Amino acid sequence: MNSSKCPKVTLRSDETVDAFLDGRLKVIQSKTGYRFSIDAVLLAEFVTIRPGDVVVDFGAGCGVIPLILLLSRPVGFAIGIEIQAGLVDQAARNASLNGFNNKMFVIWGDVRSLPLKESSADVVLCNPPYRKKNSGRVNPDRQRAIARHEILLSLDDILHAARRLLKVKGRLAMIYPASRLVDMMVRMRGFGLEPKRVRVLYPGATSESKLVLIEASLGGRSGLKIMPPLFDQGCFSIVRHRI
Repeated sequence: MNSSKCPKVTLRSDETVDAFLDGRLKVIQSKTGYRFSIDAVLLAEFVTIRPGDVVVDFGAGCGVIPLILLLSRPVGFAIGIEIQAGLVDQAARNASLNGFNNKMFVIWGDVRSLPLKESSADVVLCNPPYRKKNSGRVNPDRQRAIARHEILLSLDDILHAARRLLKVKGRLAMIYPASRLVDMMVRMRGFGLEPKRVRVLYPGATSESKLVLIEASLGGRSGLKIMPPLFDQGCFSIVRHRI
């Protein structure tokens, strides 16, 4: 992709444009609101993508996961679902900024009532809120609070929507707290989503796991692969350069 061909987009006073992946990806983000983390990068690297896949990202935020996949994997088309209007606008501008208007669409909508045809996606991804609705301190910033706590979206909401949207044998990939892995796998099976791949993330070689990556197949056969562990951030890091 030649970034010089990307159209100029409007940047607001409370936003920045940062370059990632050796300058190949440019992302508009809020200065003080929601900003994506390494979790999004790890999820984009983990998910299984086949040529021509239609990919849907639940809670797309600024659109970083679809953008990474379009830049690095053989995705046919990517759709982002986001309930916060400000983030929808950012994700749409990021698609334009990176020259993906013809391969990425962002919908302002609720995952619980998707305006998409059933059985239309090959892959669903979600980097969901990790914390239960009434647990811990809720961030006073609304964007960050919705991203971190199950205020508008629960695990069951995600699994129900994924089941409806995925084709048979389609894949759901998520990153989730290791402490809630059993809940995740039990609930996946309850929605007909068979866990197929798990990768455990560790802050360090002597630390307990904090997060896991998990991929399930709709209507898949039983049989789980435990992938090699990932320590710290592996070979991935968010190296940003302000533009």
